[in-house]
Amino acid sequence: MSRKNKTLIFKYFLNLINGAFLVLGLLLMGFGTWLLLEQNFFTALDENKHLIVFIFRILIGTGSAIILLCLLGYLGIHNEIRWLLVLYAVLLMWAFGVQVVLSALISAKKEEVHQVWHDEIDSVISEYGSKDQPGNIPKWMILDALQKTLQCCGRKNYTDWIKNKNKENSEQVPCSCTNSTLRKWFCDEPRNATYTEGCEHKINTWYHVNALTLVRINFGLLASEVLQVVLTFSFFRHIKNRIYAEK
Repeated sequence: MSRKNKTLIFKYFLNLINGAFLVLGLLLMGFGTWLLLEQNFFTALDENKHLIVFIFRILIGTGSAIILLCLLGYLGIHNEIRWLLVLYAVLLMWAFGVQVVLSALISAKKEEVHQVWHDEIDSVISEYGSKDQPGNIPKWMILDALQKTLQCCGRKNYTDWIKNKNKENSEQVPCSCTNSTLRKWFCDEPRNATYTEGCEHKINTWYHVNALTLVRINFGLLASEVLQVVLTFSFFRHIKNRIYAEK
């Protein structure tokens, strides 16, 4: 096979993998952006916001860095610039290490995030509808939206609302726990018209589905990086040998 054909084959596979790498990077950045836009509910429950926003910004930053890295790789591959190829490969290895650390961080913090959400949801349920705490109305509205959208009631189930002392009577539940369209905090609805399933299970399902999506994207990126590093160094040696042969 001629050197020219080998060069074309190297460029083809490098650009093909680089393109897939770019798509995965866009997915990661898009996933992080979407989570950041969806943070209203979570940051309302976690007033400090540090942990959740920190993780979401890492996702966006990592995705952006991957896109820039792909553009750098394209320039090195297309123009056959050896120092740019070496820089590209080194940055790929650095990105590999960052993603491994990121994966470990997300895995380690998963239970901590869940516990924060659980504690804060219980707190919101206890204070819900209190006339003495109007500043918490945004939290209550978010909880209403959650219960109405997911058709759930309370964290574990509707009995969580028993501990709320702001109801007119013990049988009341939030209107968002029912099919009622009344715009008030609590409603007197029959038990068969009340959502009986708790929101905890549905929130956990949402979390695990998104975490699994992130893991799949991350593994795809890691596999692309390893293969791309191998091909980049092979292409570098090919260019070097071709230059020496032409002298």
